[in-house]
Amino acid sequence: MEKLTQKELKRLMHYDADTGIFTWLVRNSNRMKIGDVAGNKAVRGNIDIRIKGKLYKAHRLAFLYMEGYMPEHLVDHKNGVKTDNRWKEIRHATSTCNMQNSKISSRNKSGYPGVYWKNDHNKWIGQITINGKARYLGFYDDPLEAALARFTAEHQCPAWECNYRSELSKAIKRTWPNFKFCE
Repeated sequence: MEKLTQKELKRLMHYDADTGIFTWLVRNSNRMKIGDVAGNKAVRGNIDIRIKGKLYKAHRLAFLYMEGYMPEHLVDHKNGVKTDNRWKEIRHATSTCNMQNSKISSRNKSGYPGVYWKNDHNKWIGQITINGKARYLGFYDDPLEAALARFTAEHQCPAWECNYRSELSKAIKRTWPNFKFCE
């Protein structure tokens, strides 16, 4: 099977960077018409588009359409909405960056990412994972203290520069609405 190129993609469909929607420019089946919105919502929440029998993620096709290449790494939805493929809301990201932008787990008891209760110490612990290695930031009586230690670690580590709208930043803003970030 030949590799999909930017030229071929632009011949087959149009991508609206402001809406993130792909529409067909050519008719390729009896079920669709020229101008129809391309793709379907997949089980994991992304939009999948079938082109010449092969399934592609719409956010990856957006990169091919706009930049002329398929991203080497992942494509991160900055706002966390997997169906939002607007050009301003997606970015080429490493798995580290992508994980930094993930939502807080429903099992999280502290309300802050990287902060959890340690029963054997009867304290909150702060933790950050960089390049797959967990780094512990200390034990704290208050989960907010552990969150601030985590937040400080995020902003001191160059590997976290991609995380300008982290879930931790959002959680701290909810706790302290007047907190000034250097964004």
